[in-house]
Amino acid sequence: MMLRRGFILFLPRLVGLLVVACCSMSIVYMLACTPKGDNQQLALPRVHSPTVKEGYEAILQEREEQHRNYIISLKKQIAQLKAELQGRTEQLKNMQNQYPDPLDIQLDHSKPEKAQANLLAFLRSQVDKAEVHSGVKLSTEYAAVPFESFTLQKVYQLETGLTRHPEEKPVRKDKRDELIEVIELAVGSLNKPDGVSKAKPRVYTASDFVEGIYRTEKNKGTLYELTFKGDAKHQFKKIVLFRPFGPVMKVKNENVNMADTLINVIVPLAKRASKFRQFMQNFREMGIQQDGRIHLTVVYFGKEQMNEVKSILENTSKSANFKNFTFIQLNEEFSRGKGLDVGARFWKGNNVVLFFCDVDIYFTAEFLNSCRLNTQPGKKVFYPVLFSQYNPSIIYGHHDSIPSLEQQLIIKKETGFWRDFGFGMTCQYRSDFINIGGFDLDIKGWGGEDVHLYRKYLHSNLMVIRTPVRGLFHLWHEKQCLDELTPEQYKMCMQSKAMNEASHGQLGMLVFKQEIETHLHRQKLSSKKT
Repeated sequence: MMLRRGFILFLPRLVGLLVVACCSMSIVYMLACTPKGDNQQLALPRVHSPTVKEGYEAILQEREEQHRNYIISLKKQIAQLKAELQGRTEQLKNMQNQYPDPLDIQLDHSKPEKAQANLLAFLRSQVDKAEVHSGVKLSTEYAAVPFESFTLQKVYQLETGLTRHPEEKPVRKDKRDELIEVIELAVGSLNKPDGVSKAKPRVYTASDFVEGIYRTEKNKGTLYELTFKGDAKHQFKKIVLFRPFGPVMKVKNENVNMADTLINVIVPLAKRASKFRQFMQNFREMGIQQDGRIHLTVVYFGKEQMNEVKSILENTSKSANFKNFTFIQLNEEFSRGKGLDVGARFWKGNNVVLFFCDVDIYFTAEFLNSCRLNTQPGKKVFYPVLFSQYNPSIIYGHHDSIPSLEQQLIIKKETGFWRDFGFGMTCQYRSDFINIGGFDLDIKGWGGEDVHLYRKYLHSNLMVIRTPVRGLFHLWHEKQCLDELTPEQYKMCMQSKAMNEASHGQLGMLVFKQEIETHLHRQKLSSKKT
């Protein structure tokens, strides 16, 4: 009787435990069936709902609807992916039909040696198709793929966008690893024994690296040209590497001796004697004292301020013992193209590198070496992208005084910009300039003649080296756009004038100066009241 009574007392508890266990199992089942990514929590039946059973039926119906919607969404995504995949497949087929592979590469894994040979043949064909050994004819100036330059510490880049800077450390890991790999491969190539010389070879290190330039043709690969210090002064080692969608391949390893390579700097000028005095200070320090393999040709238009310009030139000649200069005077209206053309054709010596320059340009001795290294008669012309200085009175307006010129020549976003729309400063051999036909002498005044010459080179088979350089600066000066200019020339002049003043942020501070001052005044009054 006692056992029976105890069992009867325990039975309600057992039923309650079974009900709790069943509910727990139902909840676990519904949680396990919930699709991933669904952030909605499981809605438990409330205490005041009609019955527990009806509450769970409602939950199950809700969950069933959610699963049904989830499946429909997945089906839509799968259909979209299939359509996109089909579209990409069609694009790939069209490209293969349009550009059939001349080597018909088939990587037969049963014959690994043949597959490797086919792959190597394909990679070498990429070198031949890319603009490595010679230039290709281009339709417009916008079709040229520019180079970017780099040293061990910095990358000098054209495509800065809104967040990148014209000069910065290669912070992106892929870019940093890429450039380190290229420099290491170049050093290894230089240290590889040639098997001919019995003398103890020099050991090259990364510290011998001077500078490099690179550009990527996205359907072919990346071309690298690296310059190292040579065995003597004015001698260099140049390594050309190419990455054809795979391993880097050595293209060329050559000695480059620039000890006897003369540069003829040609400057067209009219008036502007004070600017010419500043130019000659730079020319004396960098061209005469540091470089020493340089000639200066000044083509002067008119007679106003001519004696002052000649006096500056003669004084520099006497004080620096410099005799390598030519002064040509033309009694006609100023034409930059005419001045450069006359100066280039006046030269009677051996083939020489011509550097077309303006009086408001500042260059370094390192740039003169870049000018030599990136020109080659019958093969290459050099179109450097110079760094254009903003108006110092705006940049340093909040300072006590404007720094010296040398202290202003800093490549930063706040101090200037890469003048990638300008083609006036250029280096080429005189023979290439004469063969291409020189300048269009019908163009008068400011602008247009440089673009015309640039297009001539692009339309030829010469390789155009276009890269930002860290040693060439356009000094700020107030620009006057004359009424005599043609509408196109006047528009170009005004665009150049607007870009020369300051960065967007600095110009914005000037535009909203009154608004900013009003805000600061209100803040000052508010702080006094509190």
